[in-house]
Amino acid sequence: MAVLPMQRVSICALKKDRKAILEKVQSMGIMEMNQITGEEDGFETMDTVNARLSFDKKTQTADQALAVLDTYAPQKQSMFSSLAGKDLVEKEKFDGAAAKRESILDKADQILSDSKKIAENKAGIQKLENQIEVLSPWLDLDVPMDYTGTAKTAMILGTMPREITLETIYQKLAEQDLDAVDVKIIHSDKDAIYLAVICMKEDENKAEEALRTGGFARPAQAAEEIPLRRKELLEQEIQKLNQDIEKLEEEIKQHAKDREALRLISDYYRMRAEKYEVLGTLPQSQRTFMLSGYVPTKYVPVIQKAIGEKFDCVLDVEEIKEEEDPPTALQNNGFSSSVEGVLESYGLPQKGEVDPTTIMSFFYVFFFGMMLSDAAYGAIVAIACFVVLKKFPRMDKGMRKTIKLFMFCGLSTVVWGILFGGYFGDVVDVVTRVFFGEQITVPALWFMPLNDPMKLLVYSMLFGLIHLFVGLGIKGYMLVKDGKILDFFCDVILWYAFILGLVLMLIPSDIFASIAQVKIIFPPALATASKGLAIVGAIGILLMSGRGNKNPALRIALGAYDLYNVTGWLSDVLSYSRLLALGLATGVIASVVNQMGSMLGKSIAGAILFIVVFLVGHAMNLAINLLGAYVHTNRLQFVEFFGKFYEGGGRTFKPFEADTKYVDIKEEKL
Repeated sequence: MAVLPMQRVSICALKKDRKAILEKVQSMGIMEMNQITGEEDGFETMDTVNARLSFDKKTQTADQALAVLDTYAPQKQSMFSSLAGKDLVEKEKFDGAAAKRESILDKADQILSDSKKIAENKAGIQKLENQIEVLSPWLDLDVPMDYTGTAKTAMILGTMPREITLETIYQKLAEQDLDAVDVKIIHSDKDAIYLAVICMKEDENKAEEALRTGGFARPAQAAEEIPLRRKELLEQEIQKLNQDIEKLEEEIKQHAKDREALRLISDYYRMRAEKYEVLGTLPQSQRTFMLSGYVPTKYVPVIQKAIGEKFDCVLDVEEIKEEEDPPTALQNNGFSSSVEGVLESYGLPQKGEVDPTTIMSFFYVFFFGMMLSDAAYGAIVAIACFVVLKKFPRMDKGMRKTIKLFMFCGLSTVVWGILFGGYFGDVVDVVTRVFFGEQITVPALWFMPLNDPMKLLVYSMLFGLIHLFVGLGIKGYMLVKDGKILDFFCDVILWYAFILGLVLMLIPSDIFASIAQVKIIFPPALATASKGLAIVGAIGILLMSGRGNKNPALRIALGAYDLYNVTGWLSDVLSYSRLLALGLATGVIASVVNQMGSMLGKSIAGAILFIVVFLVGHAMNLAINLLGAYVHTNRLQFVEFFGKFYEGGGRTFKPFEADTKYVDIKEEKL
């Protein structure tokens, strides 16, 4: 439960050591760059835009070549390969690839060139296929499409609408006093008819004009060869282009052995681009440069040892100033750190704010298990997550935290399942009763929610009240830490007294007895004390909530409004009834699945049906309620718990490090 304290570390060193110092800082990955302007002292920044763009372009070249390889020479990967994380390579191997970067980039260019040619050839094939499609209706024509006729006759090729008949065509020609005309329909389809008209040379224009009155149009293309021959030539061109594509694809596949080198080079130029981006922000003089940024206090000695003792430089460590907005880095134990991703999705602590991760982690796992509440489901989740964590030790850090969180939630679910007697619902009862003739029940270690839902409702609200009180307690801790004792008393102690008094007044009431199905009677002294707590708390809130206002009437009005917020507390407590709802939903659906599977009774068909329904039904039930437990557990933290004390909005600590895409470089880190 800690936000790592930050300090500002500033380094002033010789310019000749700039590259080495930057690379050392980048390899350590413990400083977030935040430069101090030094223009007034004669320092200026270096223009690195062109260099960065050059490195980015080379990175893109390698990435694009890898994408082409993945298309034509894909690697065989399992469905879980995305969990494996980046490959770990020796620094010597990485440096060796960097030394050959130009030749490797040449291979990338060759891959992209081949890919471009393939794309051009495919476009050419598409164009040729379109030409063949255009030619298809004219394949029965036994003269070239650009044939104009003989010395005395002319040939007119074209199309007309499908509804035009041969008689109509002759009629239109006759209207122009054209008798020496022959019309031949070459082809017809649902859209048009394709025809050839032979007429006298001197009547060509009149014939075409007559045809146009019926919607005649000449073909868009006129082949020099007979259409059938033209089609054969086009098909030969397509075959040649396909052969070229196969050859180019084979050339690309030959570069599959260069995949690793391309990945290394991509990360190499990516790192250089990042380094030059930082380099462009460094204040520099003719012989020196300055570097400044935020470092967690625990790592400051590491910087001093790695930089201060090995280079001629001045290293200054300062406390964070009041006006600065430092980044937030969290440090928690192995259990609590698994919930950091949930906290980050809401917002990291701001400067001076408490990290609620440790306390939240306990409640998160506690509530999650209570919602899922089936020991068998929990065991499946916990074992699956454990296996994944062991099988993929180099998993992405964020994904690893998430898998660990679900593993802990699975273990919590096992505990709650044992307490509630849930093992795939009531599968033990159903199987023993239907298939073995004698029902065996695994008793709940505590009680069965399906048999006593009101009891679970009472405990759900009790756990919710504890959760809310802890949130209010954290708010009190923050106020005391900041020396705001009056605020602590007015905004925390008075609310504790008021809410606790109301709860103690509720417990002996008939309303509570009808819900809990048990009548609780307090001693008169405790009953009087509960009323006194509620009254003192209410009066205190009424008088003190508006203490910042000097107007007495407005002060009382603000206090009354704040006192009205007790309805918000009631709403928050009722929100924890979702623990009951989701816990019952898991058990009810599981029981229904078991009942459906046992409908055919004790028989071979019944056993087969039970197995199928069991596997499908419980898999769906687990998936649905796993999602429901995750969503609603998050809601209880974000809305009810955080609403009592937490604001968030902190900025994530982003150190200058080797942020590679494909590999991690194995080297000793201080």
